[in-house]
Amino acid sequence: MIDLIINIILLTFLAITAIAIIRTTNLFATIMLFGIFSLLSATLFVVMDALDVAFTEAAVGAGISTILMLTTLALTKNHNEKRSHAHRPWLPLAVVTITGMALVYGTLDIPGFGDPAAPANTHVAQYYINNALPETGVPNIVTAVLASYRGFDTLGEVAVIFTAGVAVLLLLGGKPSSPNSNPRTNKKREEDET
Repeated sequence: MIDLIINIILLTFLAITAIAIIRTTNLFATIMLFGIFSLLSATLFVVMDALDVAFTEAAVGAGISTILMLTTLALTKNHNEKRSHAHRPWLPLAVVTITGMALVYGTLDIPGFGDPAAPANTHVAQYYINNALPETGVPNIVTAVLASYRGFDTLGEVAVIFTAGVAVLLLLGGKPSSPNSNPRTNKKREEDET
């Protein structure tokens, strides 16, 4: 019963945060709300006992993404877009609605949470439970699966995340500007010369 109450509270906070993100026009506030949304999602994953996913969501969603967005905001002009209330984006709304309905339809065949008859629990799960510690020497089964049995897959995922992070940093850094192209530097140079 307490799990149901916690889930309802977390989903309510997620919905409130999502509505606040949609309604906010301040870019800094939007970035902070995205960070809060990621932390709430990580908390929801902890409640569902998916600690590895929760850790990734907290690190990437709330940590790295927030830092990259704040860096982008610092490197660009801080302005709020003026939205026209006459414009109604019906096509994007229709696409999102149809996609959402297709995703919900696709989840109808998913077995219940924790169902012992689910394919994930009837095939390889028992093998990992029985053999993870003797074969890998790692007492935590999730860590044994991610670091040993699926080690190359995890290495590939980390490489993709690292490459994406480096690419974003290179895009944000850009080429260093020449001293003559920066108006602040030119004005300061002129003041120093007089």
